[in-house]
Amino acid sequence: MNTPGPADQGLRLIPFRGLRYVPERVGSLAAVTSPPYDVVVRPDGLHHLESADPYNIVRLILPQADTAAARNEQAAETLNRWLDEGILAPEPEPALYVYEQRDGEILQRGIVGALALSAPADGIVLPHEDVMAHVVEDRADLMRTTAAHLEPLLLTYRSEGHPTGATAVIERTIHRPPLLATTTEDGYSHRLWAVTDPADRSEIETDLARHQALIADGHHRWATYLRLQQEHTVPGPWDFGLVLLVDTARYPLRVRAIHRLLHRLPVADALAALDGAFRIRDVEGPLPVALDALAEAAAEGNAFLLAGDGRFHLVDRPDKALLARTVPADRPPAWRALDATVLHATLLDHVWQIPDTPEHIAYIHDTEAAVDQAERHNATAVLMHPVREEVVRDLARQGVTMPRKSTSFGPKPASGLVLRSLTLD
Repeated sequence: MNTPGPADQGLRLIPFRGLRYVPERVGSLAAVTSPPYDVVVRPDGLHHLESADPYNIVRLILPQADTAAARNEQAAETLNRWLDEGILAPEPEPALYVYEQRDGEILQRGIVGALALSAPADGIVLPHEDVMAHVVEDRADLMRTTAAHLEPLLLTYRSEGHPTGATAVIERTIHRPPLLATTTEDGYSHRLWAVTDPADRSEIETDLARHQALIADGHHRWATYLRLQQEHTVPGPWDFGLVLLVDTARYPLRVRAIHRLLHRLPVADALAALDGAFRIRDVEGPLPVALDALAEAAAEGNAFLLAGDGRFHLVDRPDKALLARTVPADRPPAWRALDATVLHATLLDHVWQIPDTPEHIAYIHDTEAAVDQAERHNATAVLMHPVREEVVRDLARQGVTMPRKSTSFGPKPASGLVLRSLTLD
């Protein structure tokens, strides 16, 4: 994507004074990091991270208290205490940051900075998923109370693939000693460099100004940025949001599915309601084998894998008349054919009649965790097949948003490597 749209410029990325953990004050940098807040599987993953280190970032991004207000106040107090105690410290000068993640054959590099906010209509930063109002409210309360951006969004853009501009700066910078290097328990190695040279920063900013970006991960946080910007009418730090920008022409991302956990629907009831509306077949496990069967069926049309009763049930070949009655007809054919569209419009809204609220549905990135929780709680895990990246981009260019939590791009930036205080900018 390199057409900025109707606005006067494309992406505008500026340096900021990052907050980083002081290595000597924590057990290890790996022990204080966390996946993004919405990837942490609760309560198990939350408890694991809290026990990893008393200063784990999860205490800021997912504070625990009896009320929402108390949670946010606790996060703000914790952040201020860590700053006072020297657990976290600000950089001496503003910087952009080169960030690298590596795991075997997977290599991702990008630029972390403060990105000028823009509305979707400007055609500069394109969302591809809808958001949930209560999640935006929750993140807004936390950002407002802490006056900080605690974890970067993941945005992608596409260059012509040549080692120029931002890419050239990245590939020069990685030959210098990094500010930090650590390997997290998921096997990913992480390295971070500060870019403070004015010529390097100018080269990055000039290059990015020619591009538009797709939100790969962080739709709710981007919506939160825009909401808080509207609350601050005086130009200032709230006009920018913390992001990681990755050029997928150089460093392609993986696209994974986000699965649904239906808390109050046992598998037997889910299958009974589908009888006659979809083809239902039991498939062999273990889980990787069942997912292969899902992938094969998804190549032919809409398909889902249901789990939670110790078995795997492949649900595919929906009744065409049912789809015609339940899927909105005022969207492009590619949107109407999405598995997430059929899941929400046909299965959740019509067949199962389940409201899309946290009491009824959880969104889980990890496939094994979704199955495990379904089996432990007599619930139904609906396992999804990932959407192709080109479908996501094409719909975003048309201004069409997908059902929320339709995709999971990765690898996602680790939370806790660099934070942005809105009182320092």
